[in-house]
Amino acid sequence: MDQAALLSLPNLLSLSRLLLAGAFVATPNAGARAALVVAAALTDFFDGWLARRRDSATSWGALLDPIADRVFALVALATLLYEGAFTTGQFFILLARDIATAVGFLVARVVPWLRRVPFKARFPGKVVTVLQFAAVLAALVAPLFVGPLVIAVGIAAVWAIADYTLALWHSRER
Repeated sequence: MDQAALLSLPNLLSLSRLLLAGAFVATPNAGARAALVVAAALTDFFDGWLARRRDSATSWGALLDPIADRVFALVALATLLYEGAFTTGQFFILLARDIATAVGFLVARVVPWLRRVPFKARFPGKVVTVLQFAAVLAALVAPLFVGPLVIAVGIAAVWAIADYTLALWHSRER
């Protein structure tokens, strides 16, 4: 394990989302939680931006970033589901892309001819992540917008799932 690569600034920004997720659960104040969501969104943007700008992208970063994103999203959404800000149906719509990509990743590792296909972030998946952050923010500060944002996440999730599936299918042909 290359500890210097693991402890690079972009990777530390990714790891900070794990702490922000814990803080989200521990903080009952909606305004403070909204600030944590904004902080998580900013770290998500800046970790990738710094890695590209400094040409310091690492395999650790490629692993940590999506895991940190999914942990923060899952923790925030589950907390708000528990507190009644989301219905169970909304919760699963908001996580549809994450569930589908997790299943897809496992299938790709089990199916021999898909094992070598790399998983990379794609634009539709990034759109889903932004909309997930927006839905969490809306649940905290503007509940009127939760319904439309859940619909937007659902549409973007279908787009992302189709995009990832097609990309996986085309990659295996190479």
